[in-house]
Amino acid sequence: VAAYDWTPAMSIEMMDKGGTATAITSLYSASSLAEHPERRRLARLSNEYAAEMKRDYPGRFGSFAALPMPDIDGTLKEIEYALDVLKADGVYMVTSYDGKWLGHESFAPVWQELNRRGVTLYTHPNVPSFAQDLIADIPDTAIEINTDTTRSIADVIFSGTAARSPKVDVIWSHGGGTILPVIERFTRLANRPALAARMPKGFMHELTRFYYDVAQVAHPVPMAALKAMLPLSQILFGTDFTFRTAADISAGLATCKLSPREWRAIHRDNAAKLFPQFATLP
Repeated sequence: VAAYDWTPAMSIEMMDKGGTATAITSLYSASSLAEHPERRRLARLSNEYAAEMKRDYPGRFGSFAALPMPDIDGTLKEIEYALDVLKADGVYMVTSYDGKWLGHESFAPVWQELNRRGVTLYTHPNVPSFAQDLIADIPDTAIEINTDTTRSIADVIFSGTAARSPKVDVIWSHGGGTILPVIERFTRLANRPALAARMPKGFMHELTRFYYDVAQVAHPVPMAALKAMLPLSQILFGTDFTFRTAADISAGLATCKLSPREWRAIHRDNAAKLFPQFATLP
């Protein structure tokens, strides 16, 4: 099913088949939104539609608010409206905007506001222009979309943004992209005095306080590494719907030798702690 064929009814049907009570929605085309001259208006329309879905289907949907990034003033206004008026459950950004990753200094006012409010930030990777169509017959989603998540994680931590924003709970998609095989490089890099000064509690403290979803990594190899890298509490269920489904991801997780405790934590308990407004749902 193509993303543009999506409807709320389609989501609910797939949620029911996959055993999902509540899905928190985000705007898939946020990278296109960033390039649109009317991004403020479109972000507002998207967020109002998401709020209508929450009202029309009680308990079935939450929402991560779309932001008109990299328009900082517009983004700050939309954060206020989406959280205070529409009661969004968090906000959503892609991993890079016009060659700037999420730790870029120009984004500092946004992080300051998110930290002041203690907001959950959900991210999804973007493919920067320089990394598009590099290898014939291999789509960007197979390699570059994962790598951009890693670039953004590195930028957020090594810039000091993470240490300055301890109240922001960040969710990274796809198990952190390609973060797993480069941890040793990053921990060594973190020993450089200038960088170490930006993360007083250390690189691994910041890395492991983030959350990571299991969309596209419901496979024994990355899941074993993800569990070795993180406390169980930081792993969340995710689907990449409409490209993958809850039933599909759960089937993958079933091959990963999860204990009953791990299965329940990933499928429900960790999200219920992060989003207590949904904790009383079945």
